Formats: sequence, C-alpha cells, structure tokens
Amino acid sequence: MRYALASVLLVFLNLSFANAQIIVGDSIFESLSSAPGDATRGRVIVASRQTGLCLLCHSGPFPEERFQGNLAPELSVSVARLTTPQLRARIVDASYFNPNTIMPAYYKTGHLNRVAPKFAGQTILSGQEIEDVVAFLVSLNK
Repeated sequence: MRYALASVLLVFLNLSFANAQIIVGDSIFESLSSAPGDATRGRVIVASRQTGLCLLCHSGPFPEERFQGNLAPELSVSVARLTTPQLRARIVDASYFNPNTIMPAYYKTGHLNRVAPKFAGQTILSGQEIEDVVAFLVSLNK
C-alpha cells in the first residue's frame, strides 16, 4: 500500500513539474514558483560565476565584474525584444528555440547530453531562481 501511495505521489509531482514548464508558442505563461521573482536575487544569480554562469557568454550592467562574455548578446539587448513569458521559456530551455544553442537548459531534466550521474534528474536553477532571474532581466527594460 505504501509503495502504491508513493508511486501515485511521484506521478503527481512529476506531472505538476511538467505542467509548470509547458511552452505555448514561444512562451511559458505560468510562474515556476509560488512567490514572485525578486530582481535583486536575480541579479546575484546572473552575475554569479558559480550559480547562473550567465556572464561566461553574456555581458551586462555589471561594472564590478571583469571578463564578461561576448559569445551571446548583451543582456539588455536580448531582453528588450522579449516579454516576461518569452524570457522564462528561453531560460527554461533555450534549445527549444535553437537546437544548436550553447545556452544550457536551466530548468530541464530530460533529453540532455553529457550530464554527470550525480546531477542527473536535477535542474540547474530552481523554479524560484528562474523567476528571480526573469524579474531582474525585466528590470533592465525600465
């Protein structure tokens, strides 16, 4: 009985996870967390060389950070043309839009290449961290 209940719970949790990241057109309209994104926390994630790693490829409004990337567009240029749901979708899985992208899928666990066994089944960022990054990126348009 316990195994059946545990199995049902896991299926429910997996379905909830999958529904939270459904790309409709070019957007994910549903928030990935129950709390709104925090732009200050999002800035820390984007600038972090251990968490988001965004500055390996992108540059942005971070005068304190040396050696910002030039492989991808400057962040304010990237976000100027995208809505909040479009930004969320690209952070969740950029390969959905460009199969040849070098940008990692920050909120995807399946159909990935070269994932170390200890990281299998895990996302790079949590749903809340994605929402924080999106809040920061949207703030660049103001």
